[in-house]
Order: sequence, then C-alpha cells, then structure tokens
Amino acid sequence: MNELVIAPNNNALLVASPRYTPRAVGARSLAIYGGIGALWIGVLIGAWAFTGVLAWSAGILYVIYDTSLLFYVMRKTRSLYRERSARSQALIPVPSAPLPSVGVLIAARNEAAALPATLDALLAQREGAECILVLNDGSSDDTEALLSERYGVPPADGTYRVRTSMRWSALKVLSLAHGGKARALNAGIEVLDTDLVVTVDADTILEPEAIGALRRAFASDPRLVAAGGVLKPVCPPRAMGRFFQWFQTYEYVRAFISRIAWMRAGALLLVSGALAGFRREALLRVGNFDVNCLVEDYELIHRLHRYAYEHGLDWHVGVLGEVRGRTDAPATLMSFLRQRRRWFAGFLQTQYWNRDMTGNGRYGALGRLMLPIKAVDTMQPIYGLTAFILLLRFLITGHYTILIPVLVIILTKILIDLWFHLWSVRLYTHWIGERTTAARMSLAALAALAEPFSFQLMRHAGAAWGWLSFIAGRHRWESSPGGA
Repeated sequence: MNELVIAPNNNALLVASPRYTPRAVGARSLAIYGGIGALWIGVLIGAWAFTGVLAWSAGILYVIYDTSLLFYVMRKTRSLYRERSARSQALIPVPSAPLPSVGVLIAARNEAAALPATLDALLAQREGAECILVLNDGSSDDTEALLSERYGVPPADGTYRVRTSMRWSALKVLSLAHGGKARALNAGIEVLDTDLVVTVDADTILEPEAIGALRRAFASDPRLVAAGGVLKPVCPPRAMGRFFQWFQTYEYVRAFISRIAWMRAGALLLVSGALAGFRREALLRVGNFDVNCLVEDYELIHRLHRYAYEHGLDWHVGVLGEVRGRTDAPATLMSFLRQRRRWFAGFLQTQYWNRDMTGNGRYGALGRLMLPIKAVDTMQPIYGLTAFILLLRFLITGHYTILIPVLVIILTKILIDLWFHLWSVRLYTHWIGERTTAARMSLAALAALAEPFSFQLMRHAGAAWGWLSFIAGRHRWESSPGGA
C-alpha cells in the first residue's frame, strides 16, 4: 500500500485522467455513420411514399439487423456446451505461475445501507484480497460512522490518509472530497501496490469463490488485462421490483452470452465496473479511468484496446464465468429510465470519442466489425421506436393491407426471439453450472413473449432520453444501481 497523506484543500489527489483528444476521422468511418443516419431519413420518407409493407421499412431493417446479431452470437457461443462439459470432468488446473496479488476498490457515496453486505462478502472470501480499499467519495450519510463502529476503522482526522481497520488488516478506507466515481477509483489505483485491481460497486455482493477464481484466471493468461465477472440483478421484493428484476434477469443472461461471443471475436468492449479485474500496470499505462465520461468502465476498455493495437501488444479482454456476484438493479420506472439515459448517453459519448476507429482495419476485429455494429446500435432504439410509432399510425388509420404482412413479420420475430431467449437461458445455466428447471424455462418463455410490448419499449425510451442528454451536452455522472 502506497502511503498518501495530503491536506483536505490540496487537489493533488484529484488524479488526472485522459481527456478526449480529437483524431482524424477516415472516409470509411464517415460513410458508416452518414449511411446509418441517411437510411433512417429514407425510412421516414418511405413511410409516406410506399403503400405496401415497405412503408414499414424501419421495422423491417430493425428485425433484420437484430436477428442477424442473434445468429452471430449463437454461432460464436454454441461450443460452450461441450467445452463446459469437458471442463467439468476434471479439476481446473492450478496455474504454474505465481498467483497475483489483489486489491479491491469500492467507490462509495452515501452507500451506508448497502455497504455492509458488500464488505462482509469480501471479508468472507475463501481466497481473500490483500487489500480492500473503501473510497468514501464525500458521503454525507452514516458511512464514516458505519466503518468506524462496525469495522473498527479509525475516525477520519481531516486529512486524506489511508486508515486501516483494527479488526481486519486488509480493510482500509480513504475518505475524499466528492469528485465522482472515476476520480475516486483513480485515487485508489494510485494508492494500491497490488498486481491486480478489482473494482466492486458498493451494492455488489460477491460469491465466496469470486476473488480466488479471478486471481487464477489472470495467472493462467498473461495476455488478460481486463475481465468482468457474471452479475445477477436484484431488486426489492415489491411488485414493481419483481417486475423489473424478472425482465432484467433475462436481459443480463443475454448480455453475458453476447459478451462471450465478442470475447471470442477479440472485440469485447464492455466489462462492467460493478465486478471487474484489471492489471494495475495496464491501467497506469493508459491513464486510469476518464473522469469526464458517463460510463468510465466502458470507455476504459476502448482505450485499452486502442493502446494495445497502437503499441503492438497482445492484450486480451474477457468475461469470467467463475467470478460471480449479485448487484442492485433499478426497481422503478424512473430509476430504470435514468440509468438507461446515462448508459446510452455515455455510450454515444464513447462512440463519438472513438469514431476514428470505426471501420479502421488497423484496429483488427474491433475496427472492422465491432465498432461498425456499435455505430448501428447508436440508431437502433430510434429505429425501434420509429417502427412502433408507424405501426400505431397504420392501426389508427386503417392501413390493413400494410398491417397484415407487418403482423406476420412481428410474429415471426417474436418466435425467433423466443427460441433464442430459451436457448440463451439453457446455455447460460450450463455455463455457470446451474440446473435448468421446467419452471425456470416457463418463466423465461413468458418474459420473452411479454418483453417486446413492455420492457423493450422502456429500454428504447431510456435510450432516446440518452440521445437528448447527449445532444444537449449533459455529460454529468449520476449514481444509479445496476452494473451489467
């Protein structure tokens, strides 16, 4: 642990992080983004110019694109069945290389209610971390009292000093003036001297084997510089909470299966900071987290990939099925919409900062495949909402010659989604070693059938709100639960 003591009015702890630097954008990138925007304008014109099913071109394009992604993910991940079966027949080999040391960072602001469960789970790990550092980001609740009374941490003394618990030597606290999650994490990275940095949200509870599994994964693969764990969303047991947990559970399942596919393509871009491990040396090389980004974990992975390609490094980003936890998720409509607004505005922000990589073969599969797909994703919710609004228009105005073939397309898409949804649930449960029960599959099927008319529209609405925030330049980080 690196010693650090500074006065409260000293800004030395406000660790600098990379700022967006404009780069030359190639013609291919401009053509990709311009084409996506122009196509949307074209489908709007087509809604009035065409009389047949092509009047619903927005929906047709949305269905074709989304279905193509589903089949791509399936093709890249279907071998998980036999891989997991073969692996379960033998003990996971112990890495021959020394196990790396681990430092856990928990950025907490007014998290006194959630923090005890998170800390208790970390202190109960079967292979615990060498350091668990709570970064108190200017909390105004009972966080300091909790840490002092329950965990034996000496009271704050008016300086930014790392304080060690008198009950658990690994547990330490660094209290900071409020500066945001990324800034707090950067301060923690500077203080740690461990090989690995693990970020855990203050409302994320790890399973007992998580730290040990993460440690062995990094020891087994020297190329691995960043890896995310598997999270399950948890909402309060109220009616709305059950509703949102039901849909978000399956959303997370599909998300993690998708991440495996992109990991195998060498183009994984999302490692949730709610439960993620990084090589500290790699973080220092790229300048740690960006304090100016709404989604600091997502932006960081872009920068790790960029640095690796530009410096000829064989760095790998992955997802680890053995590293598991559960995290709080939004349980009301407004909290859900605010979360998705921030996520999508941050996604647009990061995509804009890295637009020079889109379509650029210098960046391998990331530039040739993943970032062009993400460019389409910037407009996917707009296409989805456009298709829904047009469908309502056709229904209200009685355009039944359009409605009948459109409804056939929608029904076909629902059946494809249902099939993929059930396939993903079976693959996911097999991957993490759980049982697939009839009750579980029945609930999954019901969610898949209901989602297009409920949860999916809410996702698109949150994303559209994110577009408005991005255009308005409201790039301010706000705390929200959930970290898939």
